[in-house]
Amino acid sequence: MSIAVGQKLPDVKLIKATANGPEAVQSADYFAGKKVALFSVPGAFTPTCSAKHLPGYVNNASDLKAKGIDEIACTAVNDPFVMGAWGKASGSDDVTMLADGNGDFASALGLTMDGTGFGLGKRGQRFSMVVNDGVVESLNVEAPGAFEVSSAEHMLGQL
Repeated sequence: MSIAVGQKLPDVKLIKATANGPEAVQSADYFAGKKVALFSVPGAFTPTCSAKHLPGYVNNASDLKAKGIDEIACTAVNDPFVMGAWGKASGSDDVTMLADGNGDFASALGLTMDGTGFGLGKRGQRFSMVVNDGVVESLNVEAPGAFEVSSAEHMLGQL
């Protein structure tokens, strides 16, 4: 069963990629007191994630913030060094990279996928959500192989 609109996010450890290296954060602390546009990708540096998903949030960061978003965050079942490198290569300071290296966050959300057939192992599904003070305000989970409802453009239309 996956998380639903109106529910509080589970409290698990994530690793924030920072200029000073990995920094452990509890999800309850990270999402407290702000409105966050969160999106999840199956993997950093993967084709759709790098060509469309992350660039959409980078390019629309100012528009999202103009509509009340305090912070934009990207999560993936990757280690913090990969997330940090991906952020430097493809992102901007407007997107916080949150590594879910063990998949604990994706699992606690009930939003995992099995990518073992592609050599990826267990990953987080592609989704987006608006989280307000730790509570899910909107949730957009993609169908397998799709990229439509989790885009920054779709989220802008919802705000």
